[in-house]
Amino acid sequence: MPATARCQAAPATGIVGRVIEVRQLAKRYGQTTAVRDLTFSAGPGHVTGFLGPNGAGKSTTLRLILGLNTPTAGTATIDGRPFRDHARGLRHAGALLDAADVHGGRTAVAHLAALARSNRIPRSRVDEVLNAAGLADAARRRIGGFSLGMRQRLGIAAALLGDPPVLVFDEPFNGLDPQGVRWIRGLFRQLAAEGRTVFVSSHLMSEMEHTADQLIVISRGKLVAAESMTEFTRRTATGSLEDAFLDLTADAPGGKNQ
Repeated sequence: MPATARCQAAPATGIVGRVIEVRQLAKRYGQTTAVRDLTFSAGPGHVTGFLGPNGAGKSTTLRLILGLNTPTAGTATIDGRPFRDHARGLRHAGALLDAADVHGGRTAVAHLAALARSNRIPRSRVDEVLNAAGLADAARRRIGGFSLGMRQRLGIAAALLGDPPVLVFDEPFNGLDPQGVRWIRGLFRQLAAEGRTVFVSSHLMSEMEHTADQLIVISRGKLVAAESMTEFTRRTATGSLEDAFLDLTADAPGGKNQ
């Protein structure tokens, strides 16, 4: 499959499939180019893994998709429109980028209730996502006292709050215990089976191998692969995701040939 091919399948009934589209995307900071001429798409019915070495431009790309940064060139859209153009954004896309980016003095329920009000989401949904994330018993505790794993669960609850068709997660496995890792694996598969677009960035190759069925791989801000997990792991005799990834990105800063 060519690197610009679309990773997409027909959505399940009940959820309208939405596609993340990145076209000739570029982002420069002064003399530094973080993302260059990046083109790919991720669609419904899959867990799409987003891989790249440190400094490859993954976090910048996620921020561009979610309208947190402005592209220097090109476009990043959800359902054909920039995310900023979607009113009540949590109904269109949910995201976890940084579990620490919450007000530590608020309780979990107050944090989610504020998000629900600002997006016109029913208050009952707050209790539903707290239960789904295993945080019902901690709902009225202040977030400042949460462990990293609990903050990750809260971030996932916030992403689910608007019941969105598109979900974006950056390093969602960080801080989770084995029970939490198993839960999130099952959650991602369930969301994809419902016809949602699930886009997951992580450095944990073992978890991506268990979770993703499509891959987008970038290096030095450029796309180097967009294909199924099966196709990608066939690049090496070992059939290992880690080996295929290291071979493909060997020339990146810090790569195995450096």
